[in-house]
Amino acid sequence: MTTAQDWTGRIGDVWAAEWRRTDRSFTNLTPHLNAAILSAATPQTRKIIDIGCGAGATSLATAQALPNAQITGIDLSPNLIEIAKHRAETQTNASFECADIAAAAPNHAPIDLYVSRHGVMFFADPVTAFTTLAEAAASDATLVFACFADRAANRWATETITATGGNVDAPATTAPGPFAFADPTYVANILQKSGWHAASPERVEFAYRAGKGTDPVTDAVDYLRRIGPAASAIRDAAPEERECHIARLTRVCEQYLNGDTVEFPAAAWIWTARKSSE
Repeated sequence: MTTAQDWTGRIGDVWAAEWRRTDRSFTNLTPHLNAAILSAATPQTRKIIDIGCGAGATSLATAQALPNAQITGIDLSPNLIEIAKHRAETQTNASFECADIAAAAPNHAPIDLYVSRHGVMFFADPVTAFTTLAEAAASDATLVFACFADRAANRWATETITATGGNVDAPATTAPGPFAFADPTYVANILQKSGWHAASPERVEFAYRAGKGTDPVTDAVDYLRRIGPAASAIRDAAPEERECHIARLTRVCEQYLNGDTVEFPAAAWIWTARKSSE
């Protein structure tokens, strides 16, 4: 389970330090999400909110593609917001705010379009959160977000969990975390209860890029020691066990070496929902 306090503290700080590699990990998913966002926008789309914007990649891509709209990226991590602001210095239609989206959304009403790249799976109470978003939305508003599909389809998670002694057969959970929205039936029910009418989600198989460069395996191991399910296991292990974890993680990354990249099979859902008229 990942809490709001985690994102305002240690986890948010790590993601801020690793923003370049976390953005890179989604290299092969990003075009699909950006296309869905552009498809959802209309000539009347003026006010857009990026939920859990991180270091601002989706906000900036959307701002560049939709110059007549104003995009506000909102995230709990002050360090990530500072990075996003720095990246957006010359992008006049993008701004960033460090806040809880549930508290901030009403201040931006009416919102025409919500977007998010893997930023909506961490709500403690998803129905309440999405209801708040609907209440702050314009009457014809749209919501577009990406989230990981089932854990079994995401080898960057399952194989690194196994390498560091975790149990990949643990029951699926909807507790806040990377795979909280893996079950589309569960997500569709949340959206319906909270005032959104969702189309069937698009499932996207993509290559999760963990390493790149002259020594992509070392790069991937270093990244996965910082971000993802192996990170906490390695951090919390005794010194001798830590070295075993790293050795096994290295062997896993070597299996997915392809030229100058290490890429794991991965899968995500891209959801598009419209505010319900009822």
